[in-house]
Amino acid sequence: MATPGFRPTHVVPGDGMPAWQAPDPARPTVPLDAFLPVQLVERRGDWGRVLCANGWSAWVDGRFLVAVPQDPPTTDAGPLARTADPRPLLARAERALSDYRASVEDFAAGGLGGEAFRARTRGLRLGVVVDGESVWLYDADHGRWVYADGTRLSTYATDDGPHAEAEPRHTSTRVVTPDGP
Repeated sequence: MATPGFRPTHVVPGDGMPAWQAPDPARPTVPLDAFLPVQLVERRGDWGRVLCANGWSAWVDGRFLVAVPQDPPTTDAGPLARTADPRPLLARAERALSDYRASVEDFAAGGLGGEAFRARTRGLRLGVVVDGESVWLYDADHGRWVYADGTRLSTYATDDGPHAEAEPRHTSTRVVTPDGP
């Protein structure tokens, strides 16, 4: 029986995953089945406490959970504001993909070495999901994902999540190479 109001935030990866009674590798419990929907209710470093639909909870390596998209924000029927126009962000996404493709072509043709390829693509970020009339775009300039319904944008998620007041934690991802961040 499902817990009332249960809404999954993640699913278990396709291979399933081990679980623990506490955030301690010495206290294993029953592993979680592949694609099991769970709610991530607490984080402690890489550990994540998940709640299952039947009310059972366990600790897992939270890095391997697969996020479930939540319903996108609704947009009002007001006039289109220039800042909410999705076209500039779509144009930036097209340029980023074009720049990456050109770098890959040069690298594959032998015109770029590995180090030159890394230097040319360093800092290049792109994220696009198109699903029918809906699109989710990563806005690298503002560190956020936005949702568009074809006419306007609304912020969907940001790189910086909420921070616990008692215990600060790192919530954004940073790519580190041998040359530095």
